[in-house]
Amino acid sequence: MICRSLHGSAAAVILEFHYNKPQWRKEGTRMEAYRLEQVKLQDAELIAPLFNDYRVYYGQQPDPAGALQFIQDRLKAEESVIFIAVADKDGSRKAGGFAQLYPSFSSVTMQRLWVLNDLYVAEHLRGQALGKLLLAGVREYALSTGSKGLTLTTMTDNIRAQRLYESQGYVRDEEFYTYDLFFK
Repeated sequence: MICRSLHGSAAAVILEFHYNKPQWRKEGTRMEAYRLEQVKLQDAELIAPLFNDYRVYYGQQPDPAGALQFIQDRLKAEESVIFIAVADKDGSRKAGGFAQLYPSFSSVTMQRLWVLNDLYVAEHLRGQALGKLLLAGVREYALSTGSKGLTLTTMTDNIRAQRLYESQGYVRDEEFYTYDLFFK
């Protein structure tokens, strides 16, 4: 992994994040190399369609304009860190998946913690190791910020995602329960 700091803040911000061993996917007779990049504000239109598909996957109504606005708002306010798996095709960049992190903290250990809130790979690209590429990127990013680690939640019936997470070293919590209090 290659990472470069954007500026010298206490928590390093990654400007670029490229995986040294690109993930390959066969498309027709041509092979495409996917690499990992950190999303910048100007990339919002590239990731918004995937973010919209992600929301639809979880039962929400399609809202492309809302998806774009949400991503732009998070990036402008520096409230999340997003990575995309991208490939160059016909002179333009094509996104195949994304991972979105939200910052948090552990009061008990007094350390930064990252919540891997969203991980999504386009349906036609699943099984091509893009999920592993994204997980490797967020892991390296979390390490580079000196954090305690990463935490995530997935649906109990999403066995494929659970296998992916466990194959990458994530351990299912058997000690704590999660409770929610939603207002909408």
